[in-house]
Amino acid sequence: MSRAFPQVEMDRVYGLSHYFASVLYGMFFRGDLVGLENLPVTGGFIVAANHASHLDPFILGQHVPRQIAFFARKTLWKPGLPAWWLNAVGVIPVDRDGGSDVAGIKRVLQALAQQKIIFLFPEGTRSPDGQLQRPKPGVGLFACRTQVPVVPARLFGTFEAFSKGGLPRPGVPVAAVFGQPMPPAVYDDPGAGKERYQVASERIMAQIARLELPRAAVI
Repeated sequence: MSRAFPQVEMDRVYGLSHYFASVLYGMFFRGDLVGLENLPVTGGFIVAANHASHLDPFILGQHVPRQIAFFARKTLWKPGLPAWWLNAVGVIPVDRDGGSDVAGIKRVLQALAQQKIIFLFPEGTRSPDGQLQRPKPGVGLFACRTQVPVVPARLFGTFEAFSKGGLPRPGVPVAAVFGQPMPPAVYDDPGAGKERYQVASERIMAQIARLELPRAAVI
């Protein structure tokens, strides 16, 4: 993989989108990046992060030098350019709660089999105030079904840069922290019964909450 231009190893439209996201981030939202070395170099895995802004998938995605399969609610597939672009970059359409979407689960398994990275927001939707919200069971379902490592990630500053219902504020720095991968034994409790997926989601969310920026970080 090219360290300078990892986009050459990605699908064409995704690679171009990754490049432009990197350029825009560097121009308007540059902040510190911590823990990128925690991402596995090979194999499929899940990245689970907090969600406070429309910027979140673009900011985190451009940091990762491998192709990611993102999730988005089915209602975003509008006719024309939006649907074309979402399909072209490999976004997986799911129901909002992600809990019983058989087609979505199959596409996750397929993406992981292709050694791609799955990116999930445990909270399910953007935080209304920038604070961490209680997770939904969707991320726990996908993690437990696939039994792959889960990398917790946390963004700082995206709510201030582009809050829900607000306008973008270029110049506000956005920082990102990636934590240590969580093996299945850490997040999965098969004995939890009907609460298994919710328990897994809460364990993953707890790891996200523990991530902090170094005191000298730019934010």
